Amino acid sequence: MRKYLIAGLLVWIPLVITGWVLKLLIDTMDQSLLLLPERFRTEALLGVHIPGLGVILTVSIVLLTGVIAANFFGKKLLHWWHLVLQRIPIVRSIYGGVKQISDTLFSPEGKAFRKAVLVRYPQHDTWTVALLTGEPQHEVTDHLGFEYYAVFVPTTPNITAGFFLLVQKSEVRPLNMSVDEALRYIISMGVAEPPRPNHRNGTEMRTSGTDPNPQP
Repeated sequence: MRKYLIAGLLVWIPLVITGWVLKLLIDTMDQSLLLLPERFRTEALLGVHIPGLGVILTVSIVLLTGVIAANFFGKKLLHWWHLVLQRIPIVRSIYGGVKQISDTLFSPEGKAFRKAVLVRYPQHDTWTVALLTGEPQHEVTDHLGFEYYAVFVPTTPNITAGFFLLVQKSEVRPLNMSVDEALRYIISMGVAEPPRPNHRNGTEMRTSGTDPNPQP
């Protein structure tokens, strides 16, 4: 009985959580429909609300904004808008911080969260999976030098929280797993460990005289 109950839970828990997250995202993006005049909403046209139309509208707005921001006049307009927001006391602090983080994370030239690594944490004889966020500059290097990496150590199971560390480069071990695989590994508390890259296609690459499972 217990075996069947656990087997059923293993089927339903991922499905329910996935459905709940998708519904939350769709409901959130459907709020963009409030930007339309009431006579153009589905409730007025069809007499019923159609879930998911807000996703289309949200994606369209984001794409249109990107098209405008990518040309010369759009860049000038955004620069002017940025200067205006920087002059508003409370908004300046919130907007400036969020923009700096988003520019670092999503800029094509940015390197934040592009690499999974191993670092010693929380003590010298233990290791954890972390995400490389960059290298310190300016004042930090005046005290520590240039032989350090900046890393983010996500917590389990809430990977949106974690710890920011400056770790010596010699103490950082690069991993071949992707960032997504590293996050799944952390969320699962080490259960969902990704395979080695040469095993991911179901084949095992062996070299004569080479141990396929070398010891660290």
